[in-house]
Amino acid sequence: MKVIFLGTPDFAVSVLNAILHSEHEVVAVVTQPDRMNARGNKVIFSPVKEVALKENISLYQFEKISRDGLETLQAIDADIMVTAAYGQILSNEVLNMKKYGVINAHASLLPKYRGSSPVQWALINGEKEIGVTAMQTAYEVDSGAIINQMKIVLNGDENAEECLDALAKLGGESIVKALDDIEKGVATFTEQDHTQATHCRKLTKEDGKIDFNDTANNIVNKIRAFTPWPSAYCNTRFGRIKIIKAFVIEGEFTGANGEVLVAHKSTLTIKCASGAIGIQILQAENSRAMDVQAFLNGKSIQVGEIFE
Repeated sequence: MKVIFLGTPDFAVSVLNAILHSEHEVVAVVTQPDRMNARGNKVIFSPVKEVALKENISLYQFEKISRDGLETLQAIDADIMVTAAYGQILSNEVLNMKKYGVINAHASLLPKYRGSSPVQWALINGEKEIGVTAMQTAYEVDSGAIINQMKIVLNGDENAEECLDALAKLGGESIVKALDDIEKGVATFTEQDHTQATHCRKLTKEDGKIDFNDTANNIVNKIRAFTPWPSAYCNTRFGRIKIIKAFVIEGEFTGANGEVLVAHKSTLTIKCASGAIGIQILQAENSRAMDVQAFLNGKSIQVGEIFE
């Protein structure tokens, strides 16, 4: 089939590449407009744009697709549109423009975790498995009929970046299978049980602040979910420290929540409301990420200090 692909970040690149290596033809790519970097001195292309330019695929960038892209997209000879983390809501005019409509790769096992940051929220909530859903796109966000789903069982150690990398590959497989089945006329479209739907909001940098009045298990899940962005952090006498990797230490400990229980060689243990966390990798302000032994060699953390 002839495909118009809509996507923006790295997750979408894996889906796009899977289609490019399939029997289907990507006739056009749509991605978000270029942005300036934080300093305002450099134009940033989306990862999807970089692929489109490299592969010499017709490329379009609409500030608002449902306002600016209707005539352009209507004129393109295509059978279907595929979206993956595109970043804009599509109007009904766009959704119904092509013969087979629009299908989407969403990084959750719908109907759970509709909306943005589904992987991060799945990790925050301690889910044992994650997955990707190929779905028919409907106007209400992530509410369309399910075409197929693919799952990954977690070992409990993965962070959000690792999960997204794995799901991006799975998303490509899922979408190609959906395209194959639609073309053959064997695709199934199963309506979601909307009563089981959960929704997740977009994360902010402020969400990354660690509260040691929480349980060790919840804090470690948060660290996993917020690595690499927006990062999980706490404040110390050395300034803000990002905690990149940690593990749960079961047991009952005396002292204040956030208190340093052990700071020796390769061990840095912080008390939580229930249990404690053992920090493995962390990053001080204006420094690189390092293992805890290297960090303690350079910073004299004392037992009894409070991280907050």
